Amino acid sequence: QVKLVESGGGLVQAGGSLRLSCAASGITFSIYTVGWFRQAPGKERDIVAVLNWSGGITYYVDSVKGRFTVSKDNAKNMAYLQMNSLRPEDTAVYYCAATSLPKVGVTTLHTMYGYWGQGTQVTVSA
Repeated sequence: QVKLVESGGGLVQAGGSLRLSCAASGITFSIYTVGWFRQAPGKERDIVAVLNWSGGITYYVDSVKGRFTVSKDNAKNMAYLQMNSLRPEDTAVYYCAATSLPKVGVTTLHTMYGYWGQGTQVTVSA
């Protein structure tokens, strides 16, 4: 059984930092692309960042470029989202997701991700 568990969310002031973690069981991150998504109240679930299975390709939505960094530790089967210079508009529930597709490049479509965590709340106060 595949399970992804996020942790590290919380309440932080604008300008602060948080590191989200995603622990995987039942799959091996070394052969899976990891995506981080977020969903604010009343809004759709949007892509934040993606790290492909090899770790060699990343994608960031424009609004987080230069502030967020996605990474993974294959030995620990963990993925991370380091979030710096947080803004109130970053407030959302953050989800970790995994997909075995595509084999080349990355996908930002949430429908392509077959495995999801339960989400962790990130709240940034002004």
